[in-house]
Amino acid sequence: MERAKAAWQAALEAAESAGVSLGPIHGMSGAERVSDVVEALWGPGQLPPSLVRAFDHAGTVILGAEEAGELVGFVLGFPGLDEGLHMHSHMLGVLSKWQSRGVGYALKLGQRAACLDRGIQEARWTYDPLVARNAWFNVMKLGVVATRLLRGFYGQMDDEINRGDRSDRFEVRWRLESDRVRRALLGESPVPSAGPILLDAEGDAHAPVPRETGAAPEPGAVIRVPLDYHEMRRRDPALGTAWRDASARTFEACFQSGLVAAWISRDGRYVFEPAKEALK
Repeated sequence: MERAKAAWQAALEAAESAGVSLGPIHGMSGAERVSDVVEALWGPGQLPPSLVRAFDHAGTVILGAEEAGELVGFVLGFPGLDEGLHMHSHMLGVLSKWQSRGVGYALKLGQRAACLDRGIQEARWTYDPLVARNAWFNVMKLGVVATRLLRGFYGQMDDEINRGDRSDRFEVRWRLESDRVRRALLGESPVPSAGPILLDAEGDAHAPVPRETGAAPEPGAVIRVPLDYHEMRRRDPALGTAWRDASARTFEACFQSGLVAAWISRDGRYVFEPAKEALK
């Protein structure tokens, strides 16, 4: 209980720093507000209010971030049972004008506290491993570990961000009370020793070409991703496909060798480490 209280204190302090308040989302009116945020970010029809209402009725965790009565962000998860009880954090969204202010961070810390309230020790979710900004947030700010690549996980997506792209995703595990997570939340994640580069970026920083080196995966393996994958793919879809395919091959080689994505630099260099060490 004391740990959950401390987790809530951290979440509320983060929310105050971001200029928002955190609170649970309930009822049909709350579900409609969440759907409005989703539509603003991903387009119409991506998360109907009826489904949000069903999650709410089932007692799952849905938290909102508000400012002056406006819902500016939310996080939604539901319990999962595969390989033990965990919270599957399905969706987090923050309105564009509120992004990069710490709102998403506050929402994730609130989700962490709500999980600990319920005795849940692990949260999991998926994200696109080629989106470097999201990778930094997940791996470095929160302390997750990416444990596998799920090729085409969501099938063909029709939202405004992912349309026309293969929906490859990393699955990550967030062990809520681990030393790794505590260090990340304090901003004290150690810099690992880099090993062989499996995938590098060459040429223009805004439109780099992927180069697979042929190096074998081993602890410290480095895989580079573009600084702004979505913008690059928007300008050159073929180059986006090249990165999608090359990264999938090298990611899978690392995972198959017992390595996990445990660190990433600001310029998009993943470092893979042995799973037993990274998941402590």
